[in-house]
Amino acid sequence: MNKMIIEGNKKLTGEIKISGAKNSAVALVPAALLSDEGAIIENIPNISDIAALKDILNLLGATIEETNGVLAIETKNSFNKEIPEAMAKKLRASYYFMGALLGKYKEVDIYFPGGCSIGERPINLHLKGFELLGAKIEERENHFNIKADELIGNKIYLDMASVGATINIMLAAVKAKGETIIENAAKEPEIVNVATFLNNMGANIKGAGTNEIRITGVDYLKRGYIEVIPDRIEAGTYIIAGALKGDNLKISNIIPLHVESLIYKLHEMNIPLEVHEDHLIISENKNMKATSVKVQVFPGFPTDLQQPMTTLLALAKGTSFVEETIYENRFQNVQYLNEMGSSIKINNRTIEIKGVDKLIGKEVYATDLRAGACLVLAGLVAEGTTKINSIEHVLRGYENIIEKLTNVGANIKMEDSNE
Repeated sequence: MNKMIIEGNKKLTGEIKISGAKNSAVALVPAALLSDEGAIIENIPNISDIAALKDILNLLGATIEETNGVLAIETKNSFNKEIPEAMAKKLRASYYFMGALLGKYKEVDIYFPGGCSIGERPINLHLKGFELLGAKIEERENHFNIKADELIGNKIYLDMASVGATINIMLAAVKAKGETIIENAAKEPEIVNVATFLNNMGANIKGAGTNEIRITGVDYLKRGYIEVIPDRIEAGTYIIAGALKGDNLKISNIIPLHVESLIYKLHEMNIPLEVHEDHLIISENKNMKATSVKVQVFPGFPTDLQQPMTTLLALAKGTSFVEETIYENRFQNVQYLNEMGSSIKINNRTIEIKGVDKLIGKEVYATDLRAGACLVLAGLVAEGTTKINSIEHVLRGYENIIEKLTNVGANIKMEDSNE
Protein backbone atom coordinates (compact mmCIF):
# COMPACT_ATOMS: atom_id res chain seq x y z
CA MET A 1 0.00 0.00 0.00
CA ASN A 2 1.44 3.37 -1.06
CA LYS A 3 0.84 6.92 0.04
CA MET A 4 1.23 10.17 -1.87
CA ILE A 5 3.21 13.00 -0.27
CA ILE A 6 2.42 16.52 -1.48
CA GLU A 7 4.26 19.68 -0.49
CA GLY A 8 1.49 22.16 -1.17
CA ASN A 9 0.92 25.74 -2.24
CA LYS A 10 3.03 25.57 -5.42
CA LYS A 11 2.03 27.44 -8.56
CA LEU A 12 0.97 25.26 -11.49
CA THR A 13 2.06 26.48 -14.90
CA GLY A 14 2.77 24.78 -18.21
CA GLU A 15 0.65 22.13 -19.93
CA ILE A 16 -1.22 18.99 -18.89
CA LYS A 17 -2.33 16.73 -21.74
CA ILE A 18 -5.46 14.71 -21.05
CA SER A 19 -5.41 10.93 -21.55
CA GLY A 20 -8.05 8.60 -22.96
CA ALA A 21 -11.26 8.36 -20.95
CA LYS A 22 -11.27 5.74 -18.21
CA ASN A 23 -15.06 5.41 -18.26
CA SER A 24 -15.00 4.81 -22.01
CA ALA A 25 -11.95 2.53 -22.18
CA VAL A 26 -13.26 0.17 -19.50
CA ALA A 27 -16.33 -0.49 -21.69
CA LEU A 28 -14.49 -0.60 -25.03
CA VAL A 29 -12.10 -3.35 -23.91
CA PRO A 30 -14.89 -5.85 -23.03
CA ALA A 31 -16.82 -4.72 -26.14
CA ALA A 32 -13.89 -5.86 -28.31
CA LEU A 33 -14.77 -9.44 -27.35
CA LEU A 34 -17.95 -9.18 -29.46
CA SER A 35 -15.93 -8.93 -32.66
CA ASP A 36 -15.56 -12.20 -34.55
CA GLU A 37 -12.18 -11.04 -35.85
CA GLY A 38 -10.59 -8.70 -33.31
CA ALA A 39 -10.16 -4.99 -32.69
CA ILE A 40 -7.73 -2.12 -32.34
CA ILE A 41 -8.29 0.50 -29.62
CA GLU A 42 -6.12 3.62 -29.60
CA ASN A 43 -5.50 6.15 -26.83
CA ILE A 44 -5.92 3.58 -24.04
CA PRO A 45 -4.98 5.07 -20.64
CA ASN A 46 -2.28 3.29 -18.64
CA ILE A 47 -4.29 2.68 -15.47
CA SER A 48 -4.80 -0.32 -13.21
CA ASP A 49 -8.44 -0.83 -14.27
CA ILE A 50 -7.31 -1.53 -17.84
CA ALA A 51 -4.71 -4.02 -16.60
CA ALA A 52 -7.47 -5.88 -14.73
CA LEU A 53 -9.67 -6.02 -17.85
CA LYS A 54 -6.77 -7.33 -19.95
CA ASP A 55 -6.32 -10.16 -17.44
CA ILE A 56 -9.97 -11.14 -17.96
CA LEU A 57 -9.58 -11.01 -21.75
CA ASN A 58 -6.57 -13.32 -21.50
CA LEU A 59 -8.60 -15.69 -19.33
CA LEU A 60 -11.19 -15.82 -22.12
CA GLY A 61 -8.63 -16.77 -24.76
CA ALA A 62 -8.16 -13.39 -26.40
CA THR A 63 -4.61 -12.30 -27.18
CA ILE A 64 -3.47 -8.72 -26.65
CA GLU A 65 -0.57 -6.69 -27.93
CA GLU A 66 -0.02 -3.19 -26.55
CA THR A 67 2.22 -0.53 -28.07
CA ASN A 68 2.24 3.12 -27.02
CA GLY A 69 -1.34 3.18 -25.81
CA VAL A 70 -2.70 1.06 -28.71
CA LEU A 71 -4.35 -2.27 -27.88
CA ALA A 72 -4.53 -4.89 -30.64
CA ILE A 73 -6.97 -7.56 -29.46
CA GLU A 74 -7.41 -10.87 -31.32
CA THR A 75 -10.66 -12.67 -30.57
CA LYS A 76 -10.79 -15.45 -33.21
CA ASN A 77 -9.77 -18.06 -30.64
CA SER A 78 -11.64 -16.64 -27.66
CA PHE A 79 -14.03 -18.81 -25.66
CA ASN A 80 -16.54 -18.58 -22.85
CA LYS A 81 -15.48 -19.28 -19.28
CA GLU A 82 -16.52 -18.33 -15.77
CA ILE A 83 -14.93 -15.09 -14.61
CA PRO A 84 -13.75 -15.81 -11.06
CA GLU A 85 -14.60 -13.63 -8.10
CA ALA A 86 -11.03 -12.39 -7.55
CA MET A 87 -10.93 -10.94 -11.08
CA ALA A 88 -14.48 -9.55 -11.14
CA LYS A 89 -14.05 -7.74 -7.82
CA LYS A 90 -11.01 -5.74 -8.93
CA LEU A 91 -13.19 -3.17 -10.66
CA ARG A 92 -16.78 -2.15 -11.24
CA ALA A 93 -16.47 -2.30 -15.03
CA SER A 94 -15.99 -6.08 -15.02
CA TYR A 95 -19.77 -6.14 -15.37
CA TYR A 96 -19.44 -5.17 -19.05
CA PHE A 97 -18.39 -8.76 -19.67
CA MET A 98 -21.98 -9.65 -18.76
CA GLY A 99 -23.33 -7.95 -21.87
CA ALA A 100 -20.39 -8.91 -24.09
CA LEU A 101 -20.39 -12.63 -23.23
CA LEU A 102 -24.19 -12.87 -23.26
CA GLY A 103 -24.25 -11.19 -26.67
CA LYS A 104 -21.57 -13.45 -28.12
CA TYR A 105 -22.12 -16.81 -26.42
CA LYS A 106 -25.67 -16.48 -25.02
CA GLU A 107 -24.34 -17.32 -21.56
CA VAL A 108 -22.15 -15.73 -18.88
CA ASP A 109 -20.91 -16.84 -15.45
CA ILE A 110 -19.55 -13.99 -13.37
CA TYR A 111 -19.40 -12.70 -9.81
CA PHE A 112 -20.77 -9.37 -8.64
CA PRO A 113 -18.38 -6.59 -9.68
CA GLY A 114 -16.12 -4.60 -7.38
CA GLY A 115 -15.05 -0.95 -7.52
CA CYS A 116 -15.30 2.01 -5.19
CA SER A 117 -17.62 1.95 -2.19
CA ILE A 118 -19.68 5.04 -3.04
CA GLY A 119 -23.18 3.63 -2.67
CA GLU A 120 -25.36 0.68 -3.55
CA ARG A 121 -24.96 0.97 -7.35
CA PRO A 122 -27.22 -2.05 -7.99
CA ILE A 123 -27.17 -3.78 -11.36
CA ASN A 124 -30.91 -4.46 -11.42
CA LEU A 125 -31.36 -2.30 -14.54
CA HIS A 126 -28.74 -4.37 -16.38
CA LEU A 127 -30.45 -7.60 -15.35
CA LYS A 128 -33.89 -6.27 -16.31
CA GLY A 129 -32.55 -5.49 -19.78
CA PHE A 130 -31.05 -8.95 -20.18
CA GLU A 131 -34.32 -10.58 -19.12
CA LEU A 132 -36.31 -8.53 -21.62
CA LEU A 133 -33.95 -9.78 -24.32
CA GLY A 134 -34.86 -13.36 -23.34
CA ALA A 135 -32.20 -14.31 -20.80
CA LYS A 136 -32.83 -16.22 -17.60
CA ILE A 137 -30.82 -15.25 -14.53
CA GLU A 138 -29.74 -17.39 -11.61
CA GLU A 139 -28.10 -15.64 -8.66
CA ARG A 140 -26.46 -17.31 -5.70
CA GLU A 141 -23.95 -15.87 -3.23
CA ASN A 142 -22.89 -12.96 -5.47
CA HIS A 143 -22.56 -15.27 -8.50
CA PHE A 144 -24.64 -14.74 -11.64
CA ASN A 145 -25.42 -17.25 -14.37
CA ILE A 146 -27.16 -15.49 -17.25
CA LYS A 147 -28.28 -17.67 -20.14
CA ALA A 148 -30.52 -17.49 -23.21
CA ASP A 149 -31.39 -20.01 -25.92
CA GLU A 150 -31.53 -16.97 -28.17
CA LEU A 151 -31.68 -13.22 -27.64
CA ILE A 152 -34.63 -11.42 -29.21
CA GLY A 153 -34.91 -7.64 -29.51
CA ASN A 154 -37.38 -5.86 -27.27
CA LYS A 155 -38.36 -2.43 -26.00
CA ILE A 156 -36.48 -1.67 -22.75
CA TYR A 157 -37.29 1.33 -20.58
CA LEU A 158 -34.64 2.27 -18.01
CA ASP A 159 -36.12 3.58 -14.76
CA MET A 160 -32.92 5.63 -14.40
CA ALA A 161 -30.67 6.83 -17.21
CA SER A 162 -27.81 4.55 -16.19
CA VAL A 163 -24.58 4.66 -18.21
CA GLY A 164 -23.59 1.12 -17.22
CA ALA A 165 -27.00 -0.37 -18.00
CA THR A 166 -27.25 1.47 -21.32
CA ILE A 167 -23.86 0.16 -22.47
CA ASN A 168 -24.40 -3.36 -21.14
CA ILE A 169 -27.76 -3.71 -22.90
CA MET A 170 -26.20 -2.39 -26.13
CA LEU A 171 -23.49 -5.05 -25.88
CA ALA A 172 -26.05 -7.82 -25.36
CA ALA A 173 -28.38 -6.56 -28.11
CA VAL A 174 -26.02 -6.07 -31.07
CA LYS A 175 -26.32 -9.75 -32.09
CA ALA A 176 -29.90 -10.27 -30.89
CA LYS A 177 -32.61 -11.07 -33.45
CA GLY A 178 -34.72 -8.10 -34.51
CA GLU A 179 -34.78 -4.60 -33.06
CA THR A 180 -34.01 -3.48 -29.52
CA ILE A 181 -35.11 -0.04 -28.36
CA ILE A 182 -33.56 1.42 -25.18
CA GLU A 183 -35.76 4.22 -23.85
CA ASN A 184 -34.56 6.76 -21.25
CA ALA A 185 -31.05 5.78 -22.29
CA ALA A 186 -28.09 7.61 -20.78
CA LYS A 187 -26.54 10.22 -23.11
CA GLU A 188 -22.94 10.41 -21.88
CA PRO A 189 -20.12 10.80 -24.47
CA GLU A 190 -18.73 7.41 -23.44
CA ILE A 191 -21.90 5.73 -24.77
CA VAL A 192 -21.41 7.39 -28.15
CA ASN A 193 -17.78 6.18 -28.15
CA VAL A 194 -18.86 2.56 -27.51
CA ALA A 195 -21.67 2.71 -30.10
CA THR A 196 -19.25 4.08 -32.70
CA PHE A 197 -16.88 1.21 -31.97
CA LEU A 198 -19.62 -1.39 -32.40
CA ASN A 199 -20.88 0.27 -35.59
CA ASN A 200 -17.33 0.20 -36.97
CA MET A 201 -17.50 -3.59 -36.51
CA GLY A 202 -20.74 -3.75 -38.49
CA ALA A 203 -23.35 -3.31 -35.75
CA ASN A 204 -26.48 -1.29 -36.49
CA ILE A 205 -26.95 1.21 -33.65
CA LYS A 206 -28.77 4.51 -34.06
CA GLY A 207 -29.51 7.26 -31.55
CA ALA A 208 -26.50 6.94 -29.22
CA GLY A 209 -26.19 10.23 -27.35
CA THR A 210 -29.97 10.67 -27.26
CA ASN A 211 -32.53 9.23 -24.86
CA GLU A 212 -33.65 6.58 -27.36
CA ILE A 213 -31.22 4.07 -28.86
CA ARG A 214 -32.32 1.65 -31.60
CA ILE A 215 -30.29 -1.49 -32.26
CA THR A 216 -30.96 -3.86 -35.15
CA GLY A 217 -29.20 -7.17 -34.49
CA VAL A 218 -26.58 -8.58 -36.85
CA ASP A 219 -25.06 -12.05 -37.11
CA TYR A 220 -21.39 -11.16 -37.58
CA LEU A 221 -19.07 -8.42 -36.36
CA LYS A 222 -15.87 -7.76 -38.29
CA ARG A 223 -12.61 -6.28 -37.05
CA GLY A 224 -13.23 -3.02 -35.23
CA TYR A 225 -11.29 0.19 -34.71
CA ILE A 226 -11.83 3.06 -32.27
CA GLU A 227 -9.94 5.87 -30.56
CA VAL A 228 -10.83 6.47 -26.93
CA ILE A 229 -12.23 9.97 -26.41
CA PRO A 230 -10.38 12.35 -24.03
CA ASP A 231 -11.22 11.79 -20.37
CA ARG A 232 -13.67 14.53 -19.36
CA ILE A 233 -13.33 13.65 -15.65
CA GLU A 234 -9.53 13.80 -15.74
CA ALA A 235 -9.84 17.06 -17.67
CA GLY A 236 -12.26 18.45 -15.10
CA THR A 237 -9.99 17.45 -12.23
CA TYR A 238 -6.98 19.24 -13.70
CA ILE A 239 -9.11 22.24 -14.67
CA ILE A 240 -10.09 22.50 -11.00
CA ALA A 241 -6.40 22.22 -10.08
CA GLY A 242 -5.81 25.21 -12.35
CA ALA A 243 -8.61 27.13 -10.65
CA LEU A 244 -6.90 26.44 -7.31
CA LYS A 245 -3.24 27.13 -8.15
CA GLY A 246 -2.99 27.78 -11.90
CA ASP A 247 -0.85 30.44 -13.50
CA ASN A 248 -1.95 30.28 -17.15
CA LEU A 249 -2.12 26.49 -16.84
CA LYS A 250 -2.96 24.87 -20.19
CA ILE A 251 -5.21 21.78 -20.19
CA SER A 252 -4.95 20.23 -23.67
CA ASN A 253 -6.56 17.40 -25.64
CA ILE A 254 -10.02 18.15 -24.31
CA ILE A 255 -13.49 18.37 -25.85
CA PRO A 256 -14.87 21.57 -24.24
CA LEU A 257 -18.48 20.50 -24.80
CA HIS A 258 -17.86 17.49 -22.53
CA VAL A 259 -16.88 19.74 -19.59
CA GLU A 260 -19.29 22.56 -20.34
CA SER A 261 -21.21 22.23 -17.06
CA LEU A 262 -17.96 22.71 -15.10
CA ILE A 263 -16.90 25.64 -17.28
CA TYR A 264 -20.23 27.37 -16.57
CA LYS A 265 -19.68 26.97 -12.81
CA LEU A 266 -16.15 28.37 -13.03
CA HIS A 267 -17.48 31.41 -14.91
CA GLU A 268 -20.01 31.90 -12.08
CA MET A 269 -17.11 31.81 -9.60
CA ASN A 270 -15.13 34.43 -11.58
CA ILE A 271 -12.27 32.04 -12.39
CA PRO A 272 -10.11 33.42 -15.22
CA LEU A 273 -10.15 30.95 -18.12
CA GLU A 274 -9.95 31.00 -21.90
CA VAL A 275 -11.69 28.19 -23.80
CA HIS A 276 -10.29 27.16 -27.19
CA GLU A 277 -11.21 24.41 -29.66
CA ASP A 278 -9.23 21.60 -27.99
CA HIS A 279 -7.73 23.19 -24.86
CA LEU A 280 -8.26 25.83 -22.22
CA ILE A 281 -6.02 28.11 -20.17
CA ILE A 282 -6.88 28.75 -16.53
CA SER A 283 -5.54 30.72 -13.57
CA GLU A 284 -6.50 31.00 -9.93
CA ASN A 285 -8.60 33.77 -8.42
CA LYS A 286 -8.09 34.18 -4.68
CA ASN A 287 -11.42 36.02 -4.46
CA MET A 288 -13.54 33.45 -6.28
CA LYS A 289 -17.24 33.47 -5.45
CA ALA A 290 -19.28 30.67 -3.90
CA THR A 291 -21.81 28.83 -6.04
CA SER A 292 -24.19 25.88 -5.86
CA VAL A 293 -23.86 22.58 -7.70
CA LYS A 294 -26.48 19.90 -8.33
CA VAL A 295 -25.22 16.61 -9.72
CA GLN A 296 -27.14 15.43 -12.78
CA VAL A 297 -26.73 12.99 -15.65
CA PHE A 298 -24.99 14.30 -18.77
CA PRO A 299 -25.02 17.06 -19.90
CA GLY A 300 -25.49 18.17 -16.29
CA PHE A 301 -22.73 18.43 -13.68
CA PRO A 302 -21.11 14.97 -13.38
CA THR A 303 -21.12 13.01 -10.15
CA ASP A 304 -17.48 12.08 -10.77
CA LEU A 305 -16.49 15.77 -10.45
CA GLN A 306 -18.59 16.46 -7.38
CA GLN A 307 -15.87 15.51 -4.88
CA PRO A 308 -13.02 17.33 -6.71
CA MET A 309 -15.25 20.41 -7.00
CA THR A 310 -15.80 20.38 -3.25
CA THR A 311 -12.12 21.28 -2.72
CA LEU A 312 -12.53 24.39 -4.87
CA LEU A 313 -15.75 25.45 -3.15
CA ALA A 314 -14.10 25.04 0.25
CA LEU A 315 -11.95 28.07 -0.57
CA ALA A 316 -14.60 30.23 -2.27
CA LYS A 317 -15.91 33.42 -0.65
CA GLY A 318 -19.33 32.79 0.85
CA THR A 319 -21.46 29.66 1.26
CA SER A 320 -21.83 27.00 -1.41
CA PHE A 321 -24.19 24.03 -1.60
CA VAL A 322 -23.62 20.71 -3.37
CA GLU A 323 -26.43 18.22 -3.94
CA GLU A 324 -25.49 14.64 -4.87
CA THR A 325 -28.42 13.01 -6.66
CA ILE A 326 -26.85 9.78 -7.93
CA TYR A 327 -24.74 8.05 -5.25
CA GLU A 328 -25.76 8.15 -1.60
CA ASN A 329 -22.28 7.56 -0.17
CA ARG A 330 -20.20 10.10 -2.03
CA PHE A 331 -19.26 12.47 0.78
CA GLN A 332 -16.55 10.31 2.37
CA ASN A 333 -13.99 12.97 1.44
CA VAL A 334 -15.68 15.60 3.64
CA GLN A 335 -14.24 14.30 6.93
CA TYR A 336 -10.70 14.69 5.63
CA LEU A 337 -11.28 18.09 4.03
CA ASN A 338 -12.59 19.29 7.40
CA GLU A 339 -9.49 17.91 9.11
CA MET A 340 -7.50 20.06 6.65
CA GLY A 341 -9.43 23.16 7.71
CA SER A 342 -12.55 23.33 5.55
CA SER A 343 -15.99 24.05 6.99
CA ILE A 344 -18.43 21.56 5.49
CA LYS A 345 -21.66 20.13 6.93
CA ILE A 346 -23.47 17.08 5.53
CA ASN A 347 -27.27 17.02 5.46
CA ASN A 348 -28.44 13.80 3.80
CA ARG A 349 -27.45 14.21 0.13
CA THR A 350 -26.54 17.89 0.36
CA ILE A 351 -23.45 19.54 1.78
CA GLU A 352 -23.13 23.13 2.95
CA ILE A 353 -19.67 24.61 2.41
CA LYS A 354 -18.61 27.83 4.14
CA GLY A 355 -15.52 29.15 2.43
CA VAL A 356 -12.27 29.36 4.41
CA ASP A 357 -9.07 31.26 3.73
CA LYS A 358 -6.72 28.29 3.56
CA LEU A 359 -6.28 24.54 3.97
CA ILE A 360 -3.51 22.94 6.05
CA GLY A 361 -1.70 19.75 5.04
CA LYS A 362 -2.63 16.65 7.06
CA GLU A 363 -2.47 12.86 6.83
CA VAL A 364 -5.68 11.69 5.13
CA TYR A 365 -7.19 8.64 3.40
CA ALA A 366 -8.50 8.17 -0.13
CA THR A 367 -11.69 6.17 0.43
CA ASP A 368 -12.46 5.92 -3.30
CA LEU A 369 -11.22 7.17 -6.67
CA ARG A 370 -12.81 10.63 -6.83
CA ALA A 371 -12.51 11.24 -3.08
CA GLY A 372 -8.81 10.61 -3.57
CA ALA A 373 -8.72 13.12 -6.44
CA CYS A 374 -10.42 15.66 -4.16
CA LEU A 375 -7.68 15.18 -1.56
CA VAL A 376 -4.91 15.44 -4.16
CA LEU A 377 -6.36 18.83 -5.12
CA ALA A 378 -6.54 19.81 -1.45
CA GLY A 379 -2.90 18.81 -1.02
CA LEU A 380 -1.88 20.95 -4.00
CA VAL A 381 -3.38 24.11 -2.50
CA ALA A 382 -2.76 23.42 1.22
CA GLU A 383 0.00 24.92 3.29
CA GLY A 384 2.54 22.34 4.44
CA THR A 385 2.63 18.61 3.77
CA THR A 386 -0.33 16.37 2.88
CA LYS A 387 -0.01 12.58 3.07
CA ILE A 388 -2.71 10.61 1.26
CA ASN A 389 -3.03 6.94 2.20
CA SER A 390 -4.68 4.27 -0.01
CA ILE A 391 -3.62 6.25 -3.07
CA GLU A 392 -4.09 3.14 -5.25
CA HIS A 393 -7.72 4.24 -5.61
CA VAL A 394 -6.52 7.33 -7.49
CA LEU A 395 -4.10 5.34 -9.66
CA ARG A 396 -7.09 3.33 -10.92
CA GLY A 397 -8.38 6.32 -12.81
CA TYR A 398 -5.61 8.88 -13.48
CA GLU A 399 -2.80 7.99 -15.86
CA ASN A 400 0.65 9.25 -14.78
CA ILE A 401 -0.89 11.69 -12.30
CA ILE A 402 2.37 12.32 -10.42
CA GLU A 403 4.34 12.96 -13.61
CA LYS A 404 1.66 15.24 -15.06
CA LEU A 405 1.41 17.38 -11.92
CA THR A 406 5.16 17.44 -11.28
CA ASN A 407 5.75 18.68 -14.82
CA VAL A 408 3.67 21.79 -14.14
CA GLY A 409 5.26 22.66 -10.79
CA ALA A 410 3.72 20.44 -8.11
CA ASN A 411 5.92 18.79 -5.48
CA ILE A 412 4.68 15.19 -5.23
CA LYS A 413 6.26 11.84 -4.49
CA MET A 414 5.15 8.31 -3.64
CA GLU A 415 6.11 6.51 -0.45
CA ASP A 416 5.64 2.89 0.59
CA SER A 417 3.30 2.87 3.61
CA ASN A 418 5.32 0.04 5.13
CA GLU A 419 8.50 2.07 5.27
